[in-house]
Amino acid sequence: MPTRLVIVLITLMLPSAAFALPEGDGKALVEGVCSSCHRASIIERSSGYSRDDWQFLASTMIDLSNNPETEGKILDYLAANFPPSDNRAATPVVGPLKLRFEEWQVPTLGQRSRDPVEDKDGNIWWVGQWGDILGRLDPRTGKMDEARLPRGAKPHSVNIGPNGFAWYTGNKNATIGRFDPATGEITEYPMPDEAARDPHTAEFDADGIMWFSLQGSNMIGRLDPATGEVKLVPSPRERSRPYGVKIAKDGTIWVACNGANCLLRVNPETMDVTEITLPQERTTVRRLDIDPDGVIWWVNSRLGGLGRYDPVSGEIKEWASPSGPKSHPYAIAIFDDAVWYNESGVRPDMLVRFEPETETFQSWPIPSGPVYGGILRHMRTTLDGKALLIHQSGTNHIARVTVDRSE
Repeated sequence: MPTRLVIVLITLMLPSAAFALPEGDGKALVEGVCSSCHRASIIERSSGYSRDDWQFLASTMIDLSNNPETEGKILDYLAANFPPSDNRAATPVVGPLKLRFEEWQVPTLGQRSRDPVEDKDGNIWWVGQWGDILGRLDPRTGKMDEARLPRGAKPHSVNIGPNGFAWYTGNKNATIGRFDPATGEITEYPMPDEAARDPHTAEFDADGIMWFSLQGSNMIGRLDPATGEVKLVPSPRERSRPYGVKIAKDGTIWVACNGANCLLRVNPETMDVTEITLPQERTTVRRLDIDPDGVIWWVNSRLGGLGRYDPVSGEIKEWASPSGPKSHPYAIAIFDDAVWYNESGVRPDMLVRFEPETETFQSWPIPSGPVYGGILRHMRTTLDGKALLIHQSGTNHIARVTVDRSE
């Protein structure tokens, strides 16, 4: 990065980054350069790294190779003030299974890559939320392509819909976007209500209808790709912050509440929304998934737990996550006959497997190259169900996880 740009960033970012980083040579550079993409408090909340690991971590976010003096001062400051530590330490659980992690770092730095999903040809798509990017990876060759989305879209997630189009949620510009892989053409579908500001997470049902959440707007939406019509309904609970979305085999839409102790059930015909109140009042739910028996599994993000809701019996059961009440479980997926989720509030970010039959846990640190950088915000399986697709948005990595049964 040229020196002039560093100075500009420092000037612009100091007001918003003026929290108590330790004094020392390089502090202003760190506040300016690092805070151009994220709050400086994120550095303080890390587990700390050696100078070499700080160098790798920074290289996944910004290219400072053309300014070795600036890079050196930043790395010296970070290594001196934020060395490896056990603050926010995870509580690993050992077990019999071994995992294989395949990783790819996306081309454009600082984009906050996230939400990988597989298409029918085996390509893996992602969005770079901070970079207005839609990406595609061919895991067989490692080739990656990136398309620029409309400026200010800030895509939150991507799904592969009818006819192989890639659909993204324009979280900042209040649109749903459709990308045609054959032509590169982008079609935007704006929200019909000014109050619907932030399309968030989406899923397609068996009829090709897209269902999506709008977290800050407290709404749930429906888009018909055939007509482009968008319909919106409010959540029955104020400030419930609809978040993760999944669709059951019977067509029922299930939505997580990231702002309240509830799950939301949406009738696909009438769009009527019913609240299922969860027992602990301080509960919030980032995401959920549905097992083959139709049982809803959800993460208790605020209280550090895993929950199970049976829509037939109404029974609710919860388990404490291994790393405790501040572990902040985030993403979740049913995979390999078990429930998988991550603990995003600890370092390293842990991938956790829960075996329902025995009610036992096993967990693994999620790598970002040679470091553990975090965090995983959404995960899904490959179409054949043999692998788990994850990411580390802090280090711009996409990954594929398989259970290693080679022995």
